[in-house]
Amino acid sequence: MSHRNARLTVHGRRLLITRVLTGRPVAHVAAEMGISRATAHKWIRRWRCEGEAGLADRSSRPLTTPHRTPADLEAQVCSL
Repeated sequence: MSHRNARLTVHGRRLLITRVLTGRPVAHVAAEMGISRATAHKWIRRWRCEGEAGLADRSSRPLTTPHRTPADLEAQVCSL
């Protein structure tokens, strides 16, 4: 599910790809769809690298948290 401020859903991203594949300039398609050229290029790049799966929503959760509080200290705080 797209976040509430997203300009494109998965369907809109497919439409972007279809329009660009017909030979239309990315800048023109981006302007029509109300997104930046950088965003349009991002979705095109993901589609070229990953295919249909590249158009799906991704989690914004970081893969690691380098400054996370150590587990033993976290347990002590919770017990207090």
